[in-house]
Amino acid sequence: MLIAIDGPAGAGKGTVARTIAAALAFRHVDTGAMYRAVAWIARHRGVDLTDSAAVVGVARDATFELSTRVMVDGHDVTDEIRTPEMDAAAAIVARHGDVRQMLVQRQREMGRAGRVVMEGRDIGTVVFPDAPVKIYLDATPEERARRRALDPAHAASRQGASPDQVGQIAQALAARDQSDRTRAVSPLTRADDAVYIDTTGLAIDEVVKTVLEVARRRGADGR
Repeated sequence: MLIAIDGPAGAGKGTVARTIAAALAFRHVDTGAMYRAVAWIARHRGVDLTDSAAVVGVARDATFELSTRVMVDGHDVTDEIRTPEMDAAAAIVARHGDVRQMLVQRQREMGRAGRVVMEGRDIGTVVFPDAPVKIYLDATPEERARRRALDPAHAASRQGASPDQVGQIAQALAARDQSDRTRAVSPLTRADDAVYIDTTGLAIDEVVKTVLEVARRRGADGR
């Protein structure tokens, strides 16, 4: 009873995962928020993000609460971790193998109880390679940049993104894609048995319907 949803930024993972979780009364776990939260703490403590040992110390000591809000060490960082600066910082943190190993252990603990929709970039390949349902969401770079610009969870949309800002968002997403796909540990890739969905031009309801159909066929909808 675990649904793994992977894919690049802006492909619709967050919205789809939250909607699926609500429909099935499952827990939603956004693993990307964990890397962002670690980056946020490290920044606020003046820790060098390229210092693997120091960042591991931050990840080891951090306490996460992932629900509708993201709490770390008792602080609500939901909005603060959704900025272009934190996107870049999280990408640096995610390249540290020791940090990933520590957070993957926590993610597995969260998922073992079942009835979970977990989203990220390596859920179906590394965190839960035996998940009964694996989904890989994707979209064109232009569509992903447009969505990120309109996403109220991110700073750009809260401020009202201009066409120039959308272009900057597209460049930032391309850089994040390159970082995620080329890192030595747990690179972003589609699991061989994942159902691929190109969400370009699709309404959220259409994507959700497809994922729910897959989950029900594979007996992972909790029914």
